[in-house]
Amino acid sequence: MHLSHTGNAIATNGATAISGYVGTLTVQQRPPQEPVPWPHQVGVIPPAARSYQHRAERDRLHATADGGTTTVLTQLLTGMGGVGKTQLAADYARTAWNETGAAGGLDVLVWVTASARSPIVTGYAQAGVELCRADPGDPEQAARSFLAWLTPKAGAQPCRWLIVLDDVADPADLQGLWPPDSPHGRTLVTTRRRDAALAAHGRRTIEVGLFTPAEALTYLTAALAGHGHGESADELTALAEDLGHLPLALAQAAAYLIDTGETVADYRELLADRTTSLADTAPDALPDDQALPLAAAWSLSIDRADILRPAGLARPMLALTAFLDANGIPQDVLTSSPALAHLSAHRTYTGPEHAGQPDPVSARDAVRALSALHRLSLVDHHRDALRRAVRVHQLVQRTTRDALTSHQYDATARAAADALLAAWPAIERDTALAQTFRANTTALVGHAGQALYRSGAPGVLYRTGRSLGETGQVTAARDHFEHLTETLRHHLGDDHLDPLIARNNLAIMRGRAGDAAGAADAFADLLKHMARVLGEDHPSTLIARGNLATWRGEAGDAAGAADAFAELLADRIRVLGEDHPDTLTARGNLASWRGEAGDAAGAADAYADLLEHMVQVLGEDHPSTLTTRNNLASWRGWAGDAAGAADAFADLLADRIRVLGEDHPDTLTTRNNLASWRGEAGDAAGAADAFAELLADRIRVLGEDHPDTLTARGNLATWRGEAGDAAGAADAYEQLHTARQRLMGENHPTTFAACGSFAHWRGQAGDAAGAVTVSEQLLEHMVRVLGVDHPHVAVIRNNLAHWRKEAQGAPGGSGLNRS
Repeated sequence: MHLSHTGNAIATNGATAISGYVGTLTVQQRPPQEPVPWPHQVGVIPPAARSYQHRAERDRLHATADGGTTTVLTQLLTGMGGVGKTQLAADYARTAWNETGAAGGLDVLVWVTASARSPIVTGYAQAGVELCRADPGDPEQAARSFLAWLTPKAGAQPCRWLIVLDDVADPADLQGLWPPDSPHGRTLVTTRRRDAALAAHGRRTIEVGLFTPAEALTYLTAALAGHGHGESADELTALAEDLGHLPLALAQAAAYLIDTGETVADYRELLADRTTSLADTAPDALPDDQALPLAAAWSLSIDRADILRPAGLARPMLALTAFLDANGIPQDVLTSSPALAHLSAHRTYTGPEHAGQPDPVSARDAVRALSALHRLSLVDHHRDALRRAVRVHQLVQRTTRDALTSHQYDATARAAADALLAAWPAIERDTALAQTFRANTTALVGHAGQALYRSGAPGVLYRTGRSLGETGQVTAARDHFEHLTETLRHHLGDDHLDPLIARNNLAIMRGRAGDAAGAADAFADLLKHMARVLGEDHPSTLIARGNLATWRGEAGDAAGAADAFAELLADRIRVLGEDHPDTLTARGNLASWRGEAGDAAGAADAYADLLEHMVQVLGEDHPSTLTTRNNLASWRGWAGDAAGAADAFADLLADRIRVLGEDHPDTLTTRNNLASWRGEAGDAAGAADAFAELLADRIRVLGEDHPDTLTARGNLATWRGEAGDAAGAADAYEQLHTARQRLMGENHPTTFAACGSFAHWRGQAGDAAGAVTVSEQLLEHMVRVLGVDHPHVAVIRNNLAHWRKEAQGAPGGSGLNRS
């Protein structure tokens, strides 16, 4: 028997055919082999990959491993492998083998492919046979002999050794097979796993991540050099981003481009095509002795993850993450009721004992499934992270989606949509978290395609648009609903209810973006369509009528809005009854627009009657009842009883804190109104102090750019001005005007209002000429946007006349209207 010194297996020199002889075959035992002289290498170090480049991880590895410890090279994300762990280990092994200094000058180097326990034992056994006279007929004993030989012994010649265990698939495979601690020895492990067992006993862990953008560009430039590719750095950078800077993906893409002669643009188009699987982007011959194409390498990790407890959940959990945002998914999404139902329905079982109804999956099971995926580096899971608890590489997502059947694809996409909606906070107190949910919805739409629309639009698509509007991004909200409307028309047809709902939301956001007249026109068209398709008495048709009336009022026709709500109220009573919430809403809107049309006292009386009815129907603590109390207090104030309004808001604030909590947006709005009416009642300084406190809380709860926060900034500036600091108010409104332009656009009503207030307080601070200049510019802009006859234009025209007279030293005109 001949022992190979170049591989990890014990191989015979061949087999001798036995023929023409019948009898007893005697096997002659060979004596143990004499130990080979040092230096000696067992196993083959993989060659350096084409275009191998220096990375920061190499320096960390050398600094750590040269200290004579056990070092574990694991990876961040990308459970397919391919981040370059083996290449880094091979580079270290070659360097250590060839060095002659204190850290190098190895006597023994053993390279073992450690993908299972058997090849580890075989590799150790080969080393034992070659180095310490171990019995080749008993691999387990030979392996133990080798490990015992590595242990330092008093009086024995020191042996400087390096053991590399490449691609450990399961930490359990190393039980009893870890090399011993030695002042002369080093152990280097590469693995996709991130189990706690790998970091025990003082072992050092180095996480190997993706290429940096600069490293990826350098790699592609070098790999494609000399092969007829003249793409620019920008094109190569874009390709690297498409591939998520994964070294293995870049290597296979470069090989594909070289083999086929296609351009980078062609390859990127292939990647972007959802009908193309990732396997179709692999080259025919893999580069650098790679064993598997990218897509196939994924299946090894997911198979291992799926057998970890709780068994059978890793695969459907990974499928859910594959439709969401690779950069971060809130854990609450993946533990929501729709997610748990999906995991229960798609749990993968292998044994007959689980036949029949699947076991229900708990939130704890879902978290443990994420932990299993984390251990295999298929996801990055940080359960304490509120917003982006789960990250997953985009190519893991791609290969996961490619493996789904058509039915699984559609079901998983809808489950992901339902999970997002279920976890989305009803009140967005955390603007960054809201952005995370919107980013996940955007990713879902991009990945799911038609799967989202087969049974109507999922609610999360509407929630995303409303979220944009609620955080002040009204232009983006308008654009979102415009795109959603066209998409739903394409998939569902013009007369389906979902496109009509999208059109309703589009018209609302058009108005909130500053185009009240356009919103009214859009609702007029929508109302005709709804009446034809749904009928005049359908609840959605009645809602559209209310919205049309509202935006006619916002466009300047308050009396027309009041008349329209009077007609709508009669129809809602006829169709829905006097106690229906929509009927009560119509009564409130009618009262408000009568007040806006000039009858503030009538509005207050109407709200008083409505409040009595709401308490009977809904109860004192119902949100709609509290809102009615809010409106009643405001109209009492506008009817001339500012002190009474302030007292009513003080009572309401106590109830809203009790029912909703101190940080609820409605509670904060009540504080806003209380401060305003205290100021109107004569306490300007107190109002300013109250708004300063409110502003701090709104920034904390809602963020600096939320519309309610901007409102508080404006009110604080106003009451500081009323308290005597006109110059400070002017400065504050100038800054607020800039912020409104940035966030709402220069044509938004609130932007106009901030500019008008800036002009007002600039004049009050003694700069009448400056007030004239600002007012002239504002008037010209508003006429161009709103038209010459708009009521708000009349206000600014009146103010301009006043400041012109002030600038000329003449007494003021008809008085100022505060913007």
